[in-house]
Amino acid sequence: MEKAFVAQRVAKKLFVTEAAVDGALAEASELMSEMLKARKDVNASMVFADDAAVKMVEAIKALSEARTAMVGVHNELNEAKLRLGIRAKMSGVENKPPQMAAAAETLLRDVG
Repeated sequence: MEKAFVAQRVAKKLFVTEAAVDGALAEASELMSEMLKARKDVNASMVFADDAAVKMVEAIKALSEARTAMVGVHNELNEAKLRLGIRAKMSGVENKPPQMAAAAETLLRDVG
């Protein structure tokens, strides 16, 4: 199988995994917010369910560390792709911040 197709298959899974980690981090953060609002809504003291809040903060920290690790995986796989001699981009610029998307459109091109 051609290396570029294999790399594309891996890249697709990488992007799905990155999105899943980001989604989990967002959901966990929203849960923490709801927990804090709920405590206030029922007029419970600050110590009510504090153990749960501490565990939630630990979970958010772990998800943040997982996100950082995924950024590292992304960078390592990009280096591996280049070592294999694959120069084509593995995705579009739709997932990039606007300033990076504009730069990528003008600076990067597929090579045959």
